[in-house]
Amino acid sequence: MTTESTDVLIIGSGFGGSIAAYHLAAGGAKVTVLERGPWLSAKDFDHDYLLGSSYTRAFDFVAGDGMSLLGGNCVGGGSVVYFAALPRAPGFVFDRQGSIGRRVWPAAISREALNPWYDRVSEVLPVTQQDWGDITYSGGLWAAACNHSGHTANPVPVGVDASRCTNCNWMMAGCRFDAKQSLLLNYLPAALQHGAEIRPLHEVQKISHAGDGRYRVHYNTLDDVDYRVATGSGEIDAKIVIVAAGAGATPPILQRSEETLGTMPHAVGRYFSGNGERLNNAVINEERAAELLGIRRPNGKAYEAYQIGKGPVVACWDFLDAGLPEYDRFSMEQLFFPPGLGTILTQVQDATGPSWFGREKKELLRRWKSWLTIFLMTEDDNEGVFGAPPPTGNSFRISQQMLGRGPLRYDPTPNTLRGWAQADAKVKEILEKDGLATVMPWTNDVVGAYTVHPLSSCRIGDDPATSALDDRHELRGHPGIFVTDGSAVPTALTVNPALTIAALAERAIPGIVAAARDRGVDVTYGAPLPKAVTNSVARPAA
Repeated sequence: MTTESTDVLIIGSGFGGSIAAYHLAAGGAKVTVLERGPWLSAKDFDHDYLLGSSYTRAFDFVAGDGMSLLGGNCVGGGSVVYFAALPRAPGFVFDRQGSIGRRVWPAAISREALNPWYDRVSEVLPVTQQDWGDITYSGGLWAAACNHSGHTANPVPVGVDASRCTNCNWMMAGCRFDAKQSLLLNYLPAALQHGAEIRPLHEVQKISHAGDGRYRVHYNTLDDVDYRVATGSGEIDAKIVIVAAGAGATPPILQRSEETLGTMPHAVGRYFSGNGERLNNAVINEERAAELLGIRRPNGKAYEAYQIGKGPVVACWDFLDAGLPEYDRFSMEQLFFPPGLGTILTQVQDATGPSWFGREKKELLRRWKSWLTIFLMTEDDNEGVFGAPPPTGNSFRISQQMLGRGPLRYDPTPNTLRGWAQADAKVKEILEKDGLATVMPWTNDVVGAYTVHPLSSCRIGDDPATSALDDRHELRGHPGIFVTDGSAVPTALTVNPALTIAALAERAIPGIVAAARDRGVDVTYGAPLPKAVTNSVARPAA
């Protein structure tokens, strides 16, 4: 086997990988990015959820023991399939103590310290603040319901070009219209322009020592239809390795690497957070909606518009209050979740039989246009732990694409359960007031708890006993290896985490550049921020 070489090897092309790829390539380093998933762009995004569509090709759904993870699996990572909600984390998040009883975040990072890095990312994507004229029917109903019950509601800041958005609500399968500001429109094309190489369908298995202070990254190439099939293998030596495979995939890579690299920090694969996430589904009483809220669509119906629009547009942030105790703070965000898990996990209220399938569930599905889904982000106890890694990848793949069984174990603590219960109760109070709707949380009986924002499995911190990375994102005991994805985020954020992951990655770059220079890479920091393009970057012709 021929061993290739590069200056910087980046594992994953989501926010943590793409931001690093741009800055290091723009600074003069030879950069190679290995991405497990396929390379898709606007022309490849399908408006269906069939097997083999962009939906199954670009997602990775891994069922663990007590927790299931849904993440991106494509060039651009989670940015291709996210809903582009881009709020900043509240200031109190950075003072959280969580399960360890003392401040979890590094002393060097606060909301104020992170604001300049938030600003940089917001300029690149760019992040825009929606106004009420941008709000969809479902967002408007949620806002009106909040107002009716004495609560406030706010339009969510997003990375969406409203002039190109058609309100088709297919953005979770990739945006066909390039309205959603994925990394295919900014950092990645800029990285390519500066010579970075991006290789899709390359699944990294482990890292080993290559001598002279370098690292060797071992990978398998995957079949573009059946991800269970390896079509080859290879290895690349690098002076700097940046692991950005996602909070569900970074730990297995590092765990498998322990045999060749030596002992990993205790916190690798521990302190996982599902961002405290819950989903509740409401069935709106159309007559009461018209009477109580005074809403009416142009076609005369009060609502029946669950499927029209885009991802989150309106949130209630009344409980993001620094004066409240930990675990009592949460956000409530209207969300469209497409067919699939949403229809399976939605429960029937007051069911006489099973709550998530059967005759009563069939009747509930007939009213799906009157549904409203509310997404809750609470504070959890970072209780997830990864067991022994599978032989390859991050899971035992069950099907050609998307589905796998993984090594994560998640047993929610009383603190986490109490936070979930409080948030559930508040949604019920708001939406069931005066008979507006009936509300039930999604069931945990089928796949356990669930998250679309996995975090913290290799977190930054000041305490070596409870953090895998120092405050520069360098892996403790392994100089030259950095982690810049969601696994580095120390705690649940109570809001959508994409902007925080990206801001932390931007903040990490100067330190990575300095480490690269110390290891003999001719690279500088200070390139201008990348300019956005109008069409998502497609895979270069062979």
